[in-house]
Amino acid sequence: MTTMTQPAVSFADSRHHPLTTAVLVGLFWLAAAALVATAHVEIDPLSVSGGSVAAIGAVFVCAFCYTRFCAYHAGTTHALGVGIAWLVLAIAAEFAMTTHLGRAWYDLIGTPDRPLLRNVFLFVWVFAPAFFAHREAED
Repeated sequence: MTTMTQPAVSFADSRHHPLTTAVLVGLFWLAAAALVATAHVEIDPLSVSGGSVAAIGAVFVCAFCYTRFCAYHAGTTHALGVGIAWLVLAIAAEFAMTTHLGRAWYDLIGTPDRPLLRNVFLFVWVFAPAFFAHREAED
């Protein structure tokens, strides 16, 4: 692509400091985790599949917001990195909550009793940000 067909984009102006990026990734994960946990607490007693759909939708909404508002010019590599960070944070949060509560807590990545749904949640945490990435970054 040339500047004759596309406007020149200064990637230096659109990137954040690494610490800012880490904080934004953490904040958007925190929002997604809170929405997922709330969906499981409120909707799962009524319908397990409805709670799962709401939880998956919450992760996608937060991934869309992160991609559009914080990482608009980032590529799929950045988005996959964010997704992996979100999955690691979800697993760490489940370990921490299990340790803190003294019983198993599976609200973020699903219960082992439903392995297919658990695998879906694992993939959603990783690939939701990449779903909204525009293109591969040109470095």
